[in-house]
Amino acid sequence: MLENHQDAPETISPSPQRVVLTTREAAAFLGLAISTLNKWRCYGEGPQFIKLGRAVRYRQDALERYVEFSTRNSTSTTRHIPENR
Repeated sequence: MLENHQDAPETISPSPQRVVLTTREAAAFLGLAISTLNKWRCYGEGPQFIKLGRAVRYRQDALERYVEFSTRNSTSTTRHIPENR
């Protein structure tokens, strides 16, 4: 019997900074086509992403920041996304 709970494995609930999404999930989150995110990655545009081997993931907080930086009051407003997004 396991009486000592210190030996039990910890369950880690992801914080918003640690939630990672697949390209499909990120596209759904942003309301975009998967191909749009694929194209943006090739051209160095769009939200930051994580490359884990061949897998591509997006942090949810990075997607939320990208949406915030993309918010405009006018179509003539230029977008400025800082390098350290």
